[in-house]
Amino acid sequence: MATLFLHELSYYLNTLTVHQMSVDLKRGETLPIHVNMTFPSLPCDVLSMDAIDMSGKHEVDLDTNIWKLRLNSHGHIIGTEYISDLVEKEHDHSTHKHEEHKNETEALNVLGFDQAAETMIKKVKQALADGEGCRVYGVLDVQRVAGNFHVSVHGLNIYVAQMIFGSSKNVNVSHMIHDLSFGPKYPGIHNPLDDTNRILRDTSGTFKYYIKVVPTEYRYLSKDVLSTNQYSVTEYYTPMNEFDRTWPAVYFLYDLSPITVTIKEERRSFLHLITRLCAVLGGTFALTGMLDRWMFRFIESFTKKPSTRSIHK
Repeated sequence: MATLFLHELSYYLNTLTVHQMSVDLKRGETLPIHVNMTFPSLPCDVLSMDAIDMSGKHEVDLDTNIWKLRLNSHGHIIGTEYISDLVEKEHDHSTHKHEEHKNETEALNVLGFDQAAETMIKKVKQALADGEGCRVYGVLDVQRVAGNFHVSVHGLNIYVAQMIFGSSKNVNVSHMIHDLSFGPKYPGIHNPLDDTNRILRDTSGTFKYYIKVVPTEYRYLSKDVLSTNQYSVTEYYTPMNEFDRTWPAVYFLYDLSPITVTIKEERRSFLHLITRLCAVLGGTFALTGMLDRWMFRFIESFTKKPSTRSIHK
């Protein structure tokens, strides 16, 4: 009985969530997009994040509230020690690469590249040879209309990209999505793209994630309201072929649902607890009374002496 009482008390103290749906009436607000991704096969110098929406707003190579971290071949953040090692390594191999560098410089001069482009190409090639990657993270504030953002090498001049990679098939957009959310997280939320890994080997292509964003309000017992969004996603991958003239990229195409989901925390009423406890108490007494009668009859059947009758001849 004590176990049943504790179970009912725990059931009463636990909150339950009630889901309701209504038409989304929000206007003029921005949509925050939290991004945290790793590209293990592309250096930070070639990656750019671009965003475009249905209103015609187009932003290229976003750098506001977006940060990049250089990673070594083991996925660790490159610090000053690793940078010094790169400089020393570059100096040690300068003699062997002098002739190759001279030929590249002549080719770049023919194409009209300046010294800055030449330096950048050399730096990126060294980073690719060392297996550098990049971690991109931050927050995008976009308008609440359909649109997309993508991570790619589109920020590079096409001739610079060709000098670095040679061909679009050599651009490996393997990626790991650590976090992708459209607002703060509430208890029990599940973002389907969190901890997603897409690794390409000896191939390349374009990833497209079609996302349906659902406006959500989470109402706590304390009456605090958290405005956020949840989403569903469909993934599509297109491999590159020799006739493609586009460059591989990772696209996130999002659209907003016109329906708002409201999730409310509620606690069961005290009267509900009393009713269930009375039911437990009544059921316990009824069961024990029934067991007592059965046990009495069972014992009585063994202890009762049979009556003897006189046999008259």
